[in-house]
Amino acid sequence: MTNKTANKPDVIADYNGYDYKKIFWEDADRKYEDMADRMAIRRLLPSTMDQFVDIAGGYGRLADEYLPRAKTATLFDYSETELAQAREKYGSILKTKAGDIYQLPFADNSFDALMMVRATHHFKDMQKVSDELYRVLKPGGVAVIEVANKKTLPKMFRYWFKHSEVNPFSLGPAHLKDLNENGFYNYHPKYIEGIFKNSGFKIDQVLSVSNFRSAKLKKVFGTKNLVRMEKGAQKILAPVRFAPSIYYRLVK
Repeated sequence: MTNKTANKPDVIADYNGYDYKKIFWEDADRKYEDMADRMAIRRLLPSTMDQFVDIAGGYGRLADEYLPRAKTATLFDYSETELAQAREKYGSILKTKAGDIYQLPFADNSFDALMMVRATHHFKDMQKVSDELYRVLKPGGVAVIEVANKKTLPKMFRYWFKHSEVNPFSLGPAHLKDLNENGFYNYHPKYIEGIFKNSGFKIDQVLSVSNFRSAKLKKVFGTKNLVRMEKGAQKILAPVRFAPSIYYRLVK
């Protein structure tokens, strides 16, 4: 995958002109990851919502999970390319808005609930992002946020056996420049949880998600079996923050 660097230095990935839907999801074997995300979202999102926004939601991959629960839903993203794909599929039932994650184009206390999935790894200043999410959420509102986990077992083994210089135990974020042209940011759970608390959020629930994200495991067990295993693992492994994706249900 090639991400284009935007003019703004704080924007890590610009997906304008990049068919993320086809290249990353449809052309790759990521059915398990998609189903694991959906499982977590169903568990964490409120059953009913008045005003909801999907932050950095791309082409609306997960819109089917929140549209039935929300009276009004908005899809926000930096990429006009992805928002156009969402409008083509959902039409007027899903509002779309483009803009800068660090200066969200929404008034204070706008939403009862929000979601941000598979986006934190692109952000250089997570504290600023967290503060903006807190700002646009109504008091008592719920934020469901997925975070790329720095402290996973495979990363520990790579570090122990000197296959990686990234220390999964250090609290600072890891900038994984080797992944693509611009690199991704991964976060230690204690670090990211401190950021949420600094913004004013209360951590209400945590899930460990995509616990079996491995090409080898997919070949051995198959997607259906991995999803069955995932169902129990999300809650059981949450206390140790095991998976590459950690989901947080936060309350303002």
